[in-house]
Amino acid sequence: MRTLQEIIDANPEAETFRFGDSEALCNKILALVRSGKKTATCEALRVYGRGGDEMPSVGRRDIALEWDGRPAVMLETVEVTTRRFVDMDDEFVAAQGEFSDLAQWEQSYEAYFKRNGGFDTGMELMCERFRVVEDFGGSNV
Repeated sequence: MRTLQEIIDANPEAETFRFGDSEALCNKILALVRSGKKTATCEALRVYGRGGDEMPSVGRRDIALEWDGRPAVMLETVEVTTRRFVDMDDEFVAAQGEFSDLAQWEQSYEAYFKRNGGFDTGMELMCERFRVVEDFGGSNV
């Protein structure tokens, strides 16, 4: 098993990140990613740029971490768009794999954004589609 540093050394452009804001949510989302049910995600646009994370870009490979910091999966970005919270649609929600419908997505993400810097229905979101390149838990994709 390769260490996180070995993976970063081999992929110097890669960013590292964790899904969610708790261990339970991180584990749930990683299970959906590994199963192929989750092929998209979104985040508040405000976390990117000056002093924040680097915005995903098509073709870049990033490393999603287990909650404890171990490498979980390498993802390759296949699409990046932005939209307002109020403009989210059923198709993108379905690609996120976590929600039964748009209403559940709205409720869940409103709570998430309130916990993580504030919420407004007009807030801008970074919407990313990705594919799994490698599962560091043992199976290559």
